[in-house]
Amino acid sequence: MSHPFASTLQPLALGQGRQGQLYSLPALAEQFPNIARLPVSLRIVLEAVLRHCDGAKVLPEHVAQLANWRPRAERTEEIPFVVARVVLQDFTGVPLLVDLAAMRAAAQQLGKSPQAVEPLVPVDLVVDHSIMVDYYGTPQALGQNMALEFQRNHERYQFMKWGMQAFDTFGVVPPGFGIVHQVNLEYLAPGIHQTPGGICYPDSLVGTDSHTTMINGIGVVGWGVGGIEAEAAMLGQPVYFLTPDVVGFELTGQLREGVTATDLVLTITERLRQEKVVGQFVEFFGEGTASLSVPDRATIGNMSPEYGATMGFFPVDDKTLDYFRGTGRSEQAIADFEAYFRAQGLFGVPRAGELDYSRVVSLDLSTVSPSVAGPKRPQDRIALEHVASKFDQLFSAPMADNGFNLPAERLGQRFAIECGAGGPADNNASTAPGAPRSVVEMDGNRPTLSSAHSEEHKPSVCEIDGSQATSQGIGDGDVLIAAITSCTNTSNPSVLLAAGLLAQKAVAAGLTVQPHIKTSLAPGSRVVTKYLTDTGLLPALEKLGFALAGYGCTTCIGNAGDLTPELNDVITRNNLVCASVLSGNRNFEARIHPNIKANFLMSPPLVVAYAIAGTVRIDLQNAPLGTGKNGQPVYLRDIWPSNQEVQALVASAMQGEAFRANYAKVKTEPGALWEAIEGVTGDTYDWPTSTYIAQPPFFEDFSLTPDTASPAQPIGNARIMALFGDSITTDHISPAGAIKESSPAGQWLKAHGVAKADFNSYGSRRGNHEVMMRGTFANVRIKNLMIPPLADGSREEGGVTLYHSGDGQGGSKSEKMPIYDAAMLYQAAGTPTVIFAGEEYGTGSSRDWAAKGTQLLGIQAVIAKSFERIHRSNLVGMGVLPLQFLPGDSWEKLGLQGDERVDVIPPADLAPQSLAQVVIHRTDGSQQQLAVKLRIDTPIEVAYYRHGGILPFVLRQLLAG
Repeated sequence: MSHPFASTLQPLALGQGRQGQLYSLPALAEQFPNIARLPVSLRIVLEAVLRHCDGAKVLPEHVAQLANWRPRAERTEEIPFVVARVVLQDFTGVPLLVDLAAMRAAAQQLGKSPQAVEPLVPVDLVVDHSIMVDYYGTPQALGQNMALEFQRNHERYQFMKWGMQAFDTFGVVPPGFGIVHQVNLEYLAPGIHQTPGGICYPDSLVGTDSHTTMINGIGVVGWGVGGIEAEAAMLGQPVYFLTPDVVGFELTGQLREGVTATDLVLTITERLRQEKVVGQFVEFFGEGTASLSVPDRATIGNMSPEYGATMGFFPVDDKTLDYFRGTGRSEQAIADFEAYFRAQGLFGVPRAGELDYSRVVSLDLSTVSPSVAGPKRPQDRIALEHVASKFDQLFSAPMADNGFNLPAERLGQRFAIECGAGGPADNNASTAPGAPRSVVEMDGNRPTLSSAHSEEHKPSVCEIDGSQATSQGIGDGDVLIAAITSCTNTSNPSVLLAAGLLAQKAVAAGLTVQPHIKTSLAPGSRVVTKYLTDTGLLPALEKLGFALAGYGCTTCIGNAGDLTPELNDVITRNNLVCASVLSGNRNFEARIHPNIKANFLMSPPLVVAYAIAGTVRIDLQNAPLGTGKNGQPVYLRDIWPSNQEVQALVASAMQGEAFRANYAKVKTEPGALWEAIEGVTGDTYDWPTSTYIAQPPFFEDFSLTPDTASPAQPIGNARIMALFGDSITTDHISPAGAIKESSPAGQWLKAHGVAKADFNSYGSRRGNHEVMMRGTFANVRIKNLMIPPLADGSREEGGVTLYHSGDGQGGSKSEKMPIYDAAMLYQAAGTPTVIFAGEEYGTGSSRDWAAKGTQLLGIQAVIAKSFERIHRSNLVGMGVLPLQFLPGDSWEKLGLQGDERVDVIPPADLAPQSLAQVVIHRTDGSQQQLAVKLRIDTPIEVAYYRHGGILPFVLRQLLAG
């Protein structure tokens, strides 16, 4: 069919006298005058809907619906948004590639061409999640950590090499270049795209990391999705979502002296969590917004998942052009970028009153103060001067109030380290496979993991001369991990330079960091190392222990590596609440290290300051950091760099030639370790025996003609697998860090000949469903509330459940066991299972395995008070029914104990957001029925669910074509 809005295709004058075309929003506004007052982010989405209006997937009604958007209308219409490209990180990208390989295998088995499965938009995978901080504190740490990374991940990297040759549109940025979000900002984002026919259009994307929203800082519409949605997007499916509310966030004023972009983003995160913006667009405007640099904007955009928004969007303006110039884009590309956005009427930060928003939130930048967030959630901001008192308060507060429920009188006590506890020899590469350990271990416990004084010998804590831990023991609130890590701050030269300047002043004053504290520097880009070196700041950071440990998502993703056995022993033996301080964006329970219970997010200079202080039980605003070389106390204010000092160095960080030279090496000099990897060839993968990569079961018994017309079937006589409280994260559901040796996953790996030292991490093994389904709900801090409280009233931690056998009518028996083991017994008996939960179920990283593992365990429905956006979508995408309690209802109000049986009766037509019925059958023979909301939100999700998930739906479409 001809384009229904053909008149909107207009000429576009590009730079240097060249000509292009665009689908003009000002031309469309002649039919829909409302467009001129639409938020900028919605107009960019509208352009994509207009450009792809084909009368099939995208209809003229879709264009009209979005063009007529009203700020406070009821949201019932879905938008088919076709993105320009897809970005992946390796933990989520590898299972996505596994699924593509499995789809090709299924196509071949059905006698179809495997090449029918091919990404239709560019796909870039950045390897950034595999590096671990095993070695640290020495100039050799980077090389040693990368050598271990390639050793551990050889099979995964071989598989990536296969993908690069099998798919024409699939590219890989090898390990060692940086984190996906910064590489995306600095290198992958083109500003605008142009078709072979000369039609220009703005960049847009989805990514398989929830912090894909960092790209919003340069005016790109994009957000994180699960790998399940990303696969559909790369295979030509629109990303469907309900027409959103758009919250306008007006920034006024300027930040005060001594206040960082990190302090600002933590303040915004706290504020927007209070404003409840889950599933909404947030668009920044106003004079304060216009004053922010792009790195500051990217820092704010990055934290969108933490404040719950789909995006934290900043319009394109002169600051965006400056950033493109500073990161090495060509003048022609910048000129085209500017010409396009000006022609569309999208250039510049709007002022108050110019556009219509669903509601407006405002913040005066001058009111922002130095802050940290923690100890368990990124939205729990604490003013710097209150950190010590807040820690002391939470120490004895109930766990229900985010506390640690420990006796206040214990604060201040020191606990001696027992040298040899756990055996120092356990900490090296010669550890016998399966050797008993008294503590939960982090993955990759291959090298000795304490600070080193020399390349040849890395001593244990007990061998480090002058260590406070050795002489005085350790106590609650002690900092044991201090990490300048990805990914919130590593796009931002101002805070990284501030950390370097603070370190330089601290060293000059004679301050040190205790050697038992695990310090690391893991920048998001190689360019960071260059400007820290060029400004002469790196040596001071190294002297304090912040030597370069890797380029990638390290501590923030759970790749901090282990502590020494002595530290692990004293922590677990005394149930200590020790701390980590990091410049990342996630601090959920057990994420950083399973034995570190208090985790605080903060700016890089504050990470250095707390490392020097050695404890979070200190008021850094008023108490000295330590004693200087002249015997006098040194305060944070004495060494904190001024804004003027920082800004004097920022220009050195934005040298276009440095960026061009760095990223030219992606293809020309990817590194000897990467070049040495050889992958198999061919259109289909041969699935060699591997504990990293395995053919998933999602397409077993796959047929091209499923029954999608029959009424939705009820879930009958289901057992309850778990009763969860609020804020169950995807970290709880699908861990990314340690594989505990005694866990089902650990036992499976041992049974397949994998030594404990080679377990690696859950994240690195996401290409093997046998590991991942055993790791689902295996987080060491998760609490299944159907397990009775312990004698002291606390709750048992770990992924266990009560398996109920029998008929439930007086003949039922219960047995405590891992959730995986119970799931296998229920599946063998043909018994479906369900989960009940509280608010914000599935918050955190966009892990498709949180949904895939749920499905493979046989869990057919999750009934919660509310869901995080991505996880709800992923559950539908895997054929798991998300159901939401109506206001006032909860499993606690129902008095559930976990021994009940449950019927779930969805509406026959699965009408989006209609009511389903849940029937509770109690052991005394009584029944209770209640209505719940079906959280299948859009018509396309109905189709996904009826097909058994989004992957079967897309494969059937591809093979039918």
